[in-house]
Amino acid sequence: MSRVIVLGAGVAGHTAALTLRRKLGNQHEVIVVSPNSQWNWIPSNIWVGVGRMTREAVVFPLAPVYKRKRITFHQAKATAIWPNGDADSPQGAVDIEYTEPGRDGQTERVRYDFLINATGPALDFAATPGLGPDAGYTASVCTPGHAVDAAARLDAAIERARTGEKLRLVVGVGHGRCTCEGAAFEYAFNVEQKLEQEGVRDNTEVVYLSNEPELGDFGVGGMSFRTKHGDVSGEQWMSSLFRERGIRAITRAAVTAVEPQTIRYVQEDGSPQSLPFDFAMLLPPFRGVALRAYDRDGADISQRFFAPSGFMKVDADYSPKPYSQWSAKDWPSTYQVPGYPNMFAVGIAFAPPHAISEPLSTPDGVAIAPAPPRTGMPSGAMGKAAALNIAEMIRTGTSVTQHSASMADLPAACIASTGTGFARGSAVAMTMAPIVPDFQARPLTHGRDADHTTGEVGLAAHWLKRMLHTAFLYKAKAYPLWYLIPE
Repeated sequence: MSRVIVLGAGVAGHTAALTLRRKLGNQHEVIVVSPNSQWNWIPSNIWVGVGRMTREAVVFPLAPVYKRKRITFHQAKATAIWPNGDADSPQGAVDIEYTEPGRDGQTERVRYDFLINATGPALDFAATPGLGPDAGYTASVCTPGHAVDAAARLDAAIERARTGEKLRLVVGVGHGRCTCEGAAFEYAFNVEQKLEQEGVRDNTEVVYLSNEPELGDFGVGGMSFRTKHGDVSGEQWMSSLFRERGIRAITRAAVTAVEPQTIRYVQEDGSPQSLPFDFAMLLPPFRGVALRAYDRDGADISQRFFAPSGFMKVDADYSPKPYSQWSAKDWPSTYQVPGYPNMFAVGIAFAPPHAISEPLSTPDGVAIAPAPPRTGMPSGAMGKAAALNIAEMIRTGTSVTQHSASMADLPAACIASTGTGFARGSAVAMTMAPIVPDFQARPLTHGRDADHTTGEVGLAAHWLKRMLHTAFLYKAKAYPLWYLIPE
């Protein structure tokens, strides 16, 4: 019998666990360790954040699903990995600390034969003073609870605008190294739509504040769309949307502090800027979760396994290089930890070898460098590939891997909401292939396949996004034939 432990139950971890259970016989054990009792379809949090969807519509309890699928579930957070075992056994182990009521704070060491680290990100609000809904002055939509709070703050701002107050609402990212600009983009347009629907748009200014070098970059270096009128850059395409909806955009910005009603930021030339606000939703940067690694004697060997960001090193080329020398070949393929064929790190948990967008900085060295997005579709593909490789390794008794999910090969489809509603909704549907551009293979098309890098906007895309919400919740609940729904 083999035991596989999956750390984390987000898109990557949950996909991996369900795939393992489907591919492995009942004599093998699949264990999921996650501090959260509920699964969250994060892309729909932006609709919760404007009050157009309830919290209950984006979450469901994990325990019943895992019980039905014969997966052992520990509601706990992983705190340490012992990849070579400890003084009692050479078998790898994970230290966990329970978070479920009645066992909160209890610890346990669990042995494994194979390990998938899919812990996702730690939300690093502390990286920017004054950032965040708990200790700061800004809202967030990173969790269902944050999104509910954001909706309440937005409603309060709307009530002020009804009285005739002129308000500024700022949506964007709260640090120079943030990722997930797409979620901020979606939220900005949904906020603008709600202001219009509530009849207060004339009393409000909406500002989009981003670390992107230009609109439409999204941390992937931007895109170029082929249309019947010729190639159109993502920046041109997105700029037209912002002009159409009257949203002012500030790019190449690194937020350095948030004060009551004022956002402090710097731009590429180093000039300090201040932006007064009445409502702000700023996403935080991500870090790896607080996870350490130890050898059998208890010595800390975390630097061998984790990058300074806290994310786990995998089969990538982490050699320091200037931007001009970065390559698509630097990106990982199997997500195995070097020297440990039984360990994988997938989704946001793996350390990217470098940014995809060209990083910028101020003369004083403040980074304005969007981190590579690793959520959604690519996360699911990574989790599935790792699970399939482990299942085959268990069945064959070898360490040979046959499944890969390099972001330099994977295509991606993204549907970004620009407003919700059966008749008044709209969304931007984008595809790109691959996610990481390969400038050596495709020097004339910005590193991507021009025929499969597309963009469309309209009501139909909104309906598709809403259908995907239902489809992916169905898939995540592991209902009949769930595996036929692609990542």
